[in-house]
Amino acid sequence: MFSIERLRILRELADRGTVAAVAEVLSMTPSAVSQQLKVLAKEAGVALLEPDGRRVRLTDAGQALVLRADDVLAAMDRAVAEMAGYRGSPRGQVRVASFPSGAALLLPLVLRALEGTGVEIVAGDEDLPPSEAPKLLADYDIVLTHRDERAPSLTGPRIAARVLVREPIDVVVAHDHPLAARESVRAEELAEETWVSVRGGFPVDDVLESIATITGVRPRIAQRLNDFRVIETLVASGYGVALMPRWAVAHPGLSVLPLAGVRAARVYEIVTRPQADRRPAIATVLDAFEGAARAVSAG
Repeated sequence: MFSIERLRILRELADRGTVAAVAEVLSMTPSAVSQQLKVLAKEAGVALLEPDGRRVRLTDAGQALVLRADDVLAAMDRAVAEMAGYRGSPRGQVRVASFPSGAALLLPLVLRALEGTGVEIVAGDEDLPPSEAPKLLADYDIVLTHRDERAPSLTGPRIAARVLVREPIDVVVAHDHPLAARESVRAEELAEETWVSVRGGFPVDDVLESIATITGVRPRIAQRLNDFRVIETLVASGYGVALMPRWAVAHPGLSVLPLAGVRAARVYEIVTRPQADRRPAIATVLDAFEGAARAVSAG
């Protein structure tokens, strides 16, 4: 019979990668973590870890047991939530991570939808490339992330993902730019522009790479910044052009030009553990996000 706490330690190791990191988050010593993992391997009757330089990594058996640990711990969370419902107590807190511009767009609507439900969001802003988002599930119940619409979904054995909404990505220029009066712009017309862009790995940068492929010209990027408010200010001041998600544009000094001939959009995606939506509080928050996304797209 496996100990639930030892299964939790194993899952933390899968999420965080090192015994030291697991010890820190669980307020244990590294030696105590290692001892508990050894006991778990004895319970399993098979090696769960193997040396990897100075560290350890999961064996195939260890990876298989992590999947079962996800199931067991999710079931325990659901049981706790159900018993709380019988006691008439609030349905609990849900930890939500989101990228800043997505949080600015959706979180106010989500919080409004949750008023009076007994579900409380503990929000965190995490500005990471989409490929890094699943790692946040070590600390959050729900992760709102974004990806280029051509990129694959983040689903996997330990990840469940659902698409919320598609947001076009447009070109923004200052009002006195030669293209400012246009209704749209083609990639070929941007080959000689100076760009203010985001860091690599984010959806906006993926679209800029598509422009480079079409034009055959590497974009001349003057600045890489991840704060859209700063990017807007620089563009409005005449220091280049930029790609911006349509709903993130707020500066009055900008002209917004849809990009013709290129699939230019980012997809908002919600990432959780598999079956996390069977926990009532998480299901309530997911429903609120879906409602917020519908409201935004309809507006």
